[in-house]
Amino acid sequence: MSTFWIILTGALVASTCGIVGCFLVLRKMAMIGDAVSHSVLPGIVIAFLISGSRDSLFMMLGAAAVGLITVFLIQLFHQSGVQSDAAIGVVFTALFAVGVVLVSVYTRDIDLDLDCVLYGEIAYVPWNTIQFYGLDIGPKAVWGVGFALLLTIILITAFYKQFKICSFDPAMAAAVGIPVVLFHYILMGLVSISTVASFESVGAILVVGMLVIPPATAYLLTEKLSRMILYSVIIGCSCSVMGYYIALVLDASIAGSMISAAGFLFLLALLFSPTHGIVVRKFRLKRLISGNFSDTTSA
Repeated sequence: MSTFWIILTGALVASTCGIVGCFLVLRKMAMIGDAVSHSVLPGIVIAFLISGSRDSLFMMLGAAAVGLITVFLIQLFHQSGVQSDAAIGVVFTALFAVGVVLVSVYTRDIDLDLDCVLYGEIAYVPWNTIQFYGLDIGPKAVWGVGFALLLTIILITAFYKQFKICSFDPAMAAAVGIPVVLFHYILMGLVSISTVASFESVGAILVVGMLVIPPATAYLLTEKLSRMILYSVIIGCSCSVMGYYIALVLDASIAGSMISAAGFLFLLALLFSPTHGIVVRKFRLKRLISGNFSDTTSA
């Protein structure tokens, strides 16, 4: 039964991150998930200082609040003329440094660091369950990530056209009356919720990897956004299954194996994609040159 819960959790994380990750890849903001996963440390420390407890709920609320502040600051700096990648780098390093200072000053004698309160391990998911009136209703991670996935599906489905236009052509979106800034913050809010809901249980490497690699792989396979989202989810879920059994055979990290599988599929797409594949393009170029040479010889 533990195998089922681990694979299901990985698939839910892959689906949630894969959907929002497609829009991040199109906006050239793929690494914002990594920024959120590092910059929430001050929120964790502040939540601990206020509550006096290392209870997961308080930690998650503090992390989520600072995650939203992170995406707000990134957008603010970007609107002020700072490039997106630079804005992401400045915000997450600064907030992470503040968190490190808070840990060193206020929690010196307490076991409070990223490893113990934030970076989870997906192998432990089946044993961290929720009790409802004495009934075990399943792992907490499944419910948390499942809620994030449901919220993501509802919002993306309801405003698909707006998100699509804002991602491809923000100027056109503004011209037709779409509130571009509002939808940017909605998307960034989904990124923050998805990231924080996932990495507390499954680990940051799995979340960041699933936000970037499956969407980037799907981007190489299709030119249509709806298909890109579908491919991203399928690729992510496939990597969850493949990665689990690879880890089982090698006795290795499950999250690491899942992302390694995703990296392997990305490499295959990079080489053999029908439109963007390096090998395919070289083969077409060779055929074109051979065809032109034959025509010249015949003439």
